[in-house]
Amino acid sequence: MGVKRQVRDPVSRARHLRKQSTDAEKLLWSFLRRHQMLGYQFRRQEPMGRYVVDFVCYQRRLVIELDGGQHGEQAEYDAERTRWLESRGFRVVRFWNDAVLKETDGVLEA
Repeated sequence: MGVKRQVRDPVSRARHLRKQSTDAEKLLWSFLRRHQMLGYQFRRQEPMGRYVVDFVCYQRRLVIELDGGQHGEQAEYDAERTRWLESRGFRVVRFWNDAVLKETDGVLEA
Protein backbone atom coordinates (compact mmCIF):
# COMPACT_ATOMS: atom_id res chain seq x y z
CA MET A 1 0.00 0.00 0.00
CA GLY A 2 1.49 3.34 -1.06
CA VAL A 3 1.79 6.53 0.92
CA LYS A 4 -0.66 9.28 -0.03
CA ARG A 5 1.08 12.31 -1.46
CA GLN A 6 -0.02 15.68 -0.13
CA VAL A 7 -0.86 17.86 -3.14
CA ARG A 8 0.03 21.49 -2.35
CA ASP A 9 -0.32 23.44 -5.60
CA PRO A 10 -4.01 24.50 -6.01
CA VAL A 11 -4.25 23.53 -9.70
CA SER A 12 -2.91 20.01 -9.09
CA ARG A 13 -5.08 19.70 -5.98
CA ALA A 14 -8.17 20.74 -7.98
CA ARG A 15 -7.45 18.10 -10.63
CA HIS A 16 -7.00 15.49 -7.92
CA LEU A 17 -10.25 16.50 -6.18
CA ARG A 18 -12.23 16.36 -9.45
CA LYS A 19 -11.20 12.71 -9.78
CA GLN A 20 -12.08 11.97 -6.14
CA SER A 21 -15.54 13.59 -6.00
CA THR A 22 -17.88 12.53 -3.22
CA ASP A 23 -21.35 11.18 -4.02
CA ALA A 24 -22.82 14.51 -2.87
CA GLU A 25 -20.48 16.48 -5.17
CA LYS A 26 -21.35 14.24 -8.12
CA LEU A 27 -25.07 14.67 -7.46
CA LEU A 28 -24.95 18.45 -7.10
CA TRP A 29 -22.68 18.77 -10.15
CA SER A 30 -25.26 16.86 -12.20
CA PHE A 31 -27.65 19.78 -11.55
CA LEU A 32 -25.15 22.64 -11.85
CA ARG A 33 -23.25 21.66 -14.99
CA ARG A 34 -24.08 22.90 -18.47
CA HIS A 35 -25.87 26.07 -17.28
CA GLN A 36 -28.78 24.06 -15.88
CA MET A 37 -29.21 26.25 -12.79
CA LEU A 38 -31.11 29.29 -14.06
CA GLY A 39 -28.66 29.58 -16.95
CA TYR A 40 -25.64 30.31 -14.75
CA GLN A 41 -22.26 28.71 -15.35
CA PHE A 42 -20.64 26.90 -12.46
CA ARG A 43 -17.15 25.45 -12.20
CA ARG A 44 -16.24 22.63 -9.86
CA GLN A 45 -13.12 22.16 -7.77
CA GLU A 46 -11.91 25.58 -8.83
CA PRO A 47 -8.59 26.99 -7.61
CA MET A 48 -9.03 30.41 -5.99
CA GLY A 49 -5.89 31.87 -4.47
CA ARG A 50 -4.35 29.18 -2.30
CA TYR A 51 -7.71 27.45 -1.89
CA VAL A 52 -9.83 25.11 -4.00
CA VAL A 53 -13.59 25.65 -3.76
CA ASP A 54 -16.14 22.95 -4.46
CA PHE A 55 -18.31 25.02 -6.84
CA VAL A 56 -18.20 28.63 -7.98
CA CYS A 57 -20.40 30.83 -10.15
CA TYR A 58 -18.35 33.88 -11.11
CA GLN A 59 -21.36 35.71 -12.60
CA ARG A 60 -23.19 35.62 -9.24
CA ARG A 61 -19.99 35.77 -7.10
CA LEU A 62 -21.26 32.63 -5.34
CA VAL A 63 -19.24 29.79 -3.85
CA ILE A 64 -20.97 26.55 -2.80
CA GLU A 65 -19.11 24.35 -0.36
CA LEU A 66 -20.15 20.82 0.57
CA ASP A 67 -19.06 19.66 3.98
CA GLY A 68 -18.55 16.13 5.23
CA GLY A 69 -17.76 14.93 8.72
CA GLN A 70 -14.16 16.18 8.60
CA HIS A 71 -15.33 19.79 8.51
CA GLY A 72 -16.32 19.68 12.16
CA GLU A 73 -12.62 19.26 12.92
CA GLN A 74 -11.43 22.07 10.63
CA ALA A 75 -13.79 24.88 11.57
CA GLU A 76 -10.94 27.40 11.95
CA TYR A 77 -9.59 26.63 8.46
CA ASP A 78 -13.08 26.86 6.93
CA ALA A 79 -13.72 30.20 8.67
CA GLU A 80 -10.38 31.58 7.41
CA ARG A 81 -11.17 30.46 3.88
CA THR A 82 -14.68 31.94 4.02
CA ARG A 83 -13.27 35.28 5.23
CA TRP A 84 -10.76 35.28 2.36
CA LEU A 85 -13.46 34.56 -0.24
CA GLU A 86 -15.85 37.14 1.23
CA SER A 87 -13.08 39.76 1.21
CA ARG A 88 -12.95 39.23 -2.55
CA GLY A 89 -16.68 39.77 -2.99
CA PHE A 90 -17.92 36.17 -2.95
CA ARG A 91 -20.85 34.87 -0.95
CA VAL A 92 -20.16 31.44 0.52
CA VAL A 93 -22.99 28.96 1.04
CA ARG A 94 -22.34 25.67 2.83
CA PHE A 95 -24.35 22.46 2.80
CA TRP A 96 -23.70 19.15 4.53
CA ASN A 97 -23.13 16.23 2.15
CA ASP A 98 -26.00 14.44 3.86
CA ALA A 99 -28.39 17.31 3.05
CA VAL A 100 -27.41 17.21 -0.63
CA LEU A 101 -28.06 13.47 -0.77
CA LYS A 102 -31.29 13.40 1.25
CA GLU A 103 -32.80 16.85 0.68
CA THR A 104 -31.64 17.60 -2.85
CA ASP A 105 -34.66 19.69 -3.82
CA GLY A 106 -34.27 21.92 -0.76
CA VAL A 107 -30.57 22.43 -1.45
CA LEU A 108 -31.25 23.32 -5.09
CA GLU A 109 -33.97 25.76 -4.05
CA ALA A 110 -31.63 27.45 -1.56
